[in-house]
Amino acid sequence: MAPFLLRWFILTVAVFVAAHIRFLGITYDHWSSLLAAALILGITNALLKPILVVVSLPLVLLTFGLFLLVINAFLLYLVGALVAGFHVPGFLSALGGAIVISLVRVILESWIAVA
Repeated sequence: MAPFLLRWFILTVAVFVAAHIRFLGITYDHWSSLLAAALILGITNALLKPILVVVSLPLVLLTFGLFLLVINAFLLYLVGALVAGFHVPGFLSALGGAIVISLVRVILESWIAVA
């Protein structure tokens, strides 16, 4: 249970950072919206992302893995549509947010050393 909570905390911090970069346009109305968005994003990353990666494997290989950012952006955009109070205005905002979230997660997970 503790590794799940730690990963959720890291993802919440990453989404928080992305939401506070003004030019991305990602916003949330309340902390509960941010927590719900991070939880739903974690669930979609665990359930939908592997399916999307397998389906788009030729594109992932052709772009040397850069298409994974497009998949992450799609999932973030989907979470913005699913969670009330969490707003992702467009796909380019989702793409920028996906890049920021990925970078923050890598930095925090390497610093904290998630088991």
